[in-house]
Amino acid sequence: MSQAREPAVPGMRLTTYLELETIVQAFARGHLKLLILIGGHGLGKSRIVRQALAGRACWLEGNLSVFGLYCQLWEHRHLPVVLDDVDGLYAQRDGVRLLKCLTQSEPLKSISWHTDAPTLQRQGIPQEFQTHSRVAIIANQWKTLNRNVAALQDRGHLLFFEPSPLEVHRRAATWFWDQEIFDFVQARLHWLEEASMRHYIAAWELKQAGLDWRSLILSRCLSGRALLVAQLKADPQYGSEAERVQAFLAAGGGSRSTYFNWSRKLQTQVSSPAICLRNQPPVAKAADADLLRILRRRQFGQN
Repeated sequence: MSQAREPAVPGMRLTTYLELETIVQAFARGHLKLLILIGGHGLGKSRIVRQALAGRACWLEGNLSVFGLYCQLWEHRHLPVVLDDVDGLYAQRDGVRLLKCLTQSEPLKSISWHTDAPTLQRQGIPQEFQTHSRVAIIANQWKTLNRNVAALQDRGHLLFFEPSPLEVHRRAATWFWDQEIFDFVQARLHWLEEASMRHYIAAWELKQAGLDWRSLILSRCLSGRALLVAQLKADPQYGSEAERVQAFLAAGGGSRSTYFNWSRKLQTQVSSPAICLRNQPPVAKAADADLLRILRRRQFGQN
């Protein structure tokens, strides 16, 4: 018996960076009071919002208490407020209540906190104040946990950013610098279910350390026998299919026919025009020899 799917959360689906930047710029210019931006990790969501706000914002991320939010709202009153990856906040009733006050339709909103009066007094923070602040929430997931969260969601603009791997790849071309890694990823975009710009950085770090960066990229696309075949095909130490077949058998991947079956499945490619990178790499730092030894030992079993 198949499991019932959760109903899709209503919101605007965006698939290109141009669409996302257009709406984020509208928030930065003050046209939107509440922006809820949801998308997978490593898509550059936070970077786009930071660039649009140009540093003029109260940026809060990580663990944040509701009381801490109130104090920050006072300290940064009238500035845009960005809540980046603070999922626990809107899962709390008091957190949602505070955000609902902050996202009222009136330009000037009244915010209040009627507990911890001695603490507020010591810090010179009133129990009630007014602010023009607007709110942007950035998260990897969004769940309408209860009616209070639904009411908060209804006050703003809920965006789901769902770019294709090719769209993320083209975006990476605007800042990434390693052509070899970039081309390797491009040839395998059709294997990716969810792209992430962090793949490029992680691969480059391994490459700088002299480690197997190709396997890292492949492991984020494939698994099982498909991954093993792809790794053997990408490994420059094997000069022929016969050598790769022997390595496949030795690794317990299965028979010769299994190898060739997976090899055929992995041949289909998406036709994408070549992109020539023109970005400069970051300034190289001296590698820590002890750290490199540890990384190599973990990956290759070397001493």
